[in-house]
Amino acid sequence: MTCRTLEEFYHIDGHTFEKQYKEVLSGYRNWEQLSHADDWMLFPENLGSRLAIDETSLSNGELYTFVTNRDACTKECSLVAVVAGTKSEDVIAVLQRIDEESRYTVKEVTLDLSDSMRKIVRTAFPKASRVIDRFHIQKLACDAVQELRIKHRWDAIQQANEEMEEAKQKNEDYLPYRYSNGDTRRELLIRSRYLLFKSADK
Repeated sequence: MTCRTLEEFYHIDGHTFEKQYKEVLSGYRNWEQLSHADDWMLFPENLGSRLAIDETSLSNGELYTFVTNRDACTKECSLVAVVAGTKSEDVIAVLQRIDEESRYTVKEVTLDLSDSMRKIVRTAFPKASRVIDRFHIQKLACDAVQELRIKHRWDAIQQANEEMEEAKQKNEDYLPYRYSNGDTRRELLIRSRYLLFKSADK
């Protein structure tokens, strides 16, 4: 619920209330991380044995690196660190503010395939096993299947062109082979982009 919503229900000045909440009620000005919050924030008390590290864009294309506690399941106390940018040196410098003994208790970190992420995990959490995010593996597999499908599609187009030319030279009608669903090999390969990834029970 926003302050603007409270304005409508309680007939107060939403802008003034919003300002008062930020400046006084929330304790924002006395926040211990205020001086560096634009660059990084660290919550070592949220550290757990299973972490995840990833980058995301919050606004205007600005990238941030997030480290989260997987056991918290994105709920309260799940954020361990957030760092502006994706430079491994910057992220490592922030994470190394956590005492070494605590960092050594991390057993597993889920990450993507980038070299910078591997460097961060290897340096900041040297005892942890590195687990590649399954969505990145799935994307690689999907890309490989699509590349193979496209190759077979071009082969099918070439084969169809050759068969049409051969039929033309023999003054015969070209009748391509059709599968049980009525598609030719070329048509099936063109339409199967999403079919290849459809669950067998759907």
